[in-house]
Amino acid sequence: MQKLDWELYLLPFEQAVEEIKVKLKNIRNELRKRKEHSPIEFVTGRVKSIPSIYNKANRLQFQIDENICWELRDIAGIRIICQFIDDIPAVVEMIRHRSDMRIYLEKDYVSRPKESGYRGYHLAVEYELMTARGQVVIPVEIQIRTLNMNFWATIEHSLNYKYEGIIPSAIRQRLIEAAKASSKLDSEMNNIREEIKEAQVEFTAKEVPMESLLSLVELDLDVDDEETGEGMKTKEGKKRLHDDDELAAGS
Repeated sequence: MQKLDWELYLLPFEQAVEEIKVKLKNIRNELRKRKEHSPIEFVTGRVKSIPSIYNKANRLQFQIDENICWELRDIAGIRIICQFIDDIPAVVEMIRHRSDMRIYLEKDYVSRPKESGYRGYHLAVEYELMTARGQVVIPVEIQIRTLNMNFWATIEHSLNYKYEGIIPSAIRQRLIEAAKASSKLDSEMNNIREEIKEAQVEFTAKEVPMESLLSLVELDLDVDDEETGEGMKTKEGKKRLHDDDELAAGS
């Protein structure tokens, strides 16, 4: 088996992540300039580190070759953060109607949370990318969460890292209860979303952008491990690319 040239192999994934981030941010910015509500609050992305690729491939017993990207599906990862639960299906529909990507797998952990309490909406898409050698299609995973969902998942990831994937049962139970509370908060905020939107318009008029209020949110694209639901990562897997212009702290 020929050894992969990882620098060349990962290059289109890096390009795809940057392109998709720009495209989604442009949608957000256009809607805001039109004085319309944007279901997209933040966008971030990363390319999975080489050690993390090997770790996941070995754990799932996948062979490392040219097709590893289609086995793992998340070498290129995008995360979209929304304010309200109702924003999530709106974002899904935006992506569904794009001509440059095609959804081939959906996982709804919003209406059907994982046993751990994790919530989020995952899309596996085929993204059309133009390279120096012509057009290629690569897999990209897109995770869509509310701010509450992302906060919970980030905390769970930190605890998984601390306890090497085996969180004590008492803490695990508290996480489950916290997930329920987070879900209830999302529901309540969704019920008063129109009032919240009006308040945000007033913030903007007073030149207090919402980004300044939300910039402390830490986005971690490897918080959730789609295959295990535990989010366990090796220390080497902690090294990955971040969206520096959106993060105040750094999957």
